[in-house]
Amino acid sequence: MGEFDLSLGTLYVGILFNTFLFGLVVFQFLLYKRRKFNDPLPLKAMVLFLFLLDSVHSIACIWMGYYYCVTGYGNPATLGEAIWPYTLTPIATGWASMVTQIFLGWRVYRFTENRYLYGLIIGLAIPSCALGMTCGIKAWIIKESAKLSVLSNLVTAWLVLQVTVDALVTIALGIVLTRSKTGFRKTDTVVNKLIRGAIQTGLFAGIFSIGDLITFSRWPNTNFYGMFAIPIGRIYTNTLLDTLISRNDLRAQLHGTVDLDSARQAPSLLQWARGGGGGPTGASTTQATSTGIALSEISVQKDVVVFGDRESMPEAPDSKHHISSIG
Repeated sequence: MGEFDLSLGTLYVGILFNTFLFGLVVFQFLLYKRRKFNDPLPLKAMVLFLFLLDSVHSIACIWMGYYYCVTGYGNPATLGEAIWPYTLTPIATGWASMVTQIFLGWRVYRFTENRYLYGLIIGLAIPSCALGMTCGIKAWIIKESAKLSVLSNLVTAWLVLQVTVDALVTIALGIVLTRSKTGFRKTDTVVNKLIRGAIQTGLFAGIFSIGDLITFSRWPNTNFYGMFAIPIGRIYTNTLLDTLISRNDLRAQLHGTVDLDSARQAPSLLQWARGGGGGPTGASTTQATSTGIALSEISVQKDVVVFGDRESMPEAPDSKHHISSIG
C-alpha cells in the first residue's frame, strides 16, 4: 500500500464518486424542470434548495481535491489540514438527509394518516441534522485532521440516528405498500417498483453511513471515511428527485389494461370494492358479446400511490385510479 493511499487515495475516490452522483443530480433536476410538474411551491423550493446545496458542496469538494493534490503537492503538512469543504460535508449531508427524510415521511403520512409516526420521523430527522451540523462546526473549529478523533462519539450518535430514520422510513413504506397490493398485475407491478425504491433508498444511504461510521472509528487519522462521507448527500438528493420524476411513468402504468387472469386472481380487491375497504367504491359492468366476460371496468378509490404534485394530491384523502379490462 502506498504512502498516500489512505489519505489522498480514498479521498480522491470519494470526490470522483460524488462528482458522478452530482452529474445525476443535475440531469434529474433539469428533467424535473423540463416536465413542469404542477407541484406546490414548498416542494419546488425544496428541490431547488437541495440542488443548490449539492452544487456548492460538490464544487467545493472538487476544489478541495485540487488543493490537496496540486496546491499542496510536495507539502505533506497540507494533508493535515481540515479545510472548509471537508468540514462542510457533515453540514451538507445533515440538511440533505433531513429534507429527504421529512419528504418521505410525509409520503408515509399520506398513506397511513398516522400523525404520530410522521411526528416521530420529523422528531428524529431534525436532531440528526443538528448533530451533523454540530460535527461540521466543531471540525471547522479544530481544523486539524489528526485531532478530529475527539468527535468520535458525536459522529457515532449522528450517523446512528441518521441510519435509524432511514430504516424507519424504509420499513414503514415497505409495510404500507405491501398492504396496498390489489391482486391486479398492473397495479401490483407499480407497487412492487415503489417497494424496491423504498428499500434501495434506505439501503444505499445506510451502507454509506455505516461505512462512514466504521472507517471514522477505525482510521480516524486518515481520510478513509471521506470516501463514504462525501457522496451521502447526493444519494439523498437523487432519491428525492427520482421519486418525483418517476410519477408520470407510474401513472401511465396504472392506466393500462388488466388481463382476465389477473382479475380472476384478485378476489380481495373485488370484495373490498363491494364495500369493505373503508371508502366509497363503484363497479361498472358491461357484458362482452363474444366471450360472455362480465368485467369491463373497475373504479376503485384507494390510496395506492402517493405523489407530490397537485394533480395527484387532491384535497380528499383518497386518490382515484381506474383499471380497465379488455375482454
